[in-house]
Amino acid sequence: MIFATLEHILTHISFSIISIVIMIQVMTFLTHEIIGLLDSSEKGMIATFFSITGLLVSRWISLAHFPLSNLYESLIFLSCGLFIIHTIPKGGNLKSDLSTITAPSTVFTQGFATSGLLTEMHQSTILVPALQSQWLMMHVSMMLLSYAALLCGSLLSIALLVITFRKKIVIFFLMKFFNEKKNSLKKSSSFLSFQNYYKYQLTQRLDYWSYRVISLGFTFLTIGILCGGVWANEAWGSYWNWDPKETWAFITWNVFAIYLHTRTNQSLQVTNSALVASIGFLIIWICYFGINLLGIGLHSYGSFTLTSN
Repeated sequence: MIFATLEHILTHISFSIISIVIMIQVMTFLTHEIIGLLDSSEKGMIATFFSITGLLVSRWISLAHFPLSNLYESLIFLSCGLFIIHTIPKGGNLKSDLSTITAPSTVFTQGFATSGLLTEMHQSTILVPALQSQWLMMHVSMMLLSYAALLCGSLLSIALLVITFRKKIVIFFLMKFFNEKKNSLKKSSSFLSFQNYYKYQLTQRLDYWSYRVISLGFTFLTIGILCGGVWANEAWGSYWNWDPKETWAFITWNVFAIYLHTRTNQSLQVTNSALVASIGFLIIWICYFGINLLGIGLHSYGSFTLTSN
């Protein structure tokens, strides 16, 4: 009862904070950069992260197992993972322009996870026998961390494509995030030179961080799939069953393996690898959310909690 009340309170606190953060994000996007608003947004995301982490810990204690048995709990964990990955490119700098690209996904995932739309999954239940394993924490946590990293890295690649091929958006982006630098450089050089310089600098940074974040996510994904294979053999007697979830995880792994190949191949352009990562962004959501909504296959407990008799 105490833990249920605590979860209820933390959920409402998280959703209230993230609702304010969403409004701040919209205001920041529609207006020029306001440092106070950006700082408030980051602080709100940090507060939400700790609140959601407290929610996970309370469920862990009350359920006596790591809370990753259904879509609601996995969304909570994914939102935490997205926030952690979101902070990596900043390197302690709250004003990093790259974090502005990944912030919306982090914010909306936190909002959706605490919105109450998955209320029927909030109630704790007994794990089915297949999930009563030490592999639950290792496999599912690695998969969700890989999704978080791959989503953030793919968003940076999408931004790279947008900046490369859309001149109008380039100008808007550069004016928004380099306004102060533009004013100082405009005195000594033309705005065109400024634009070309910062466009090159920005695309290089986007490529640098997208490659490293995706590489991290690919490592997590590989570990997660291997752990899942061992667990599947233990639970179902086979390392691989071509279940819909397994099939789409395999497709996701191949897409990002192609990305890493094209990214490290000097004969191919950076935009080629960014295009592959952009396709991977959609594949991840199909693998994680789309298959869960269908509720089919051996991983059907990812869409709703199954209880044992």
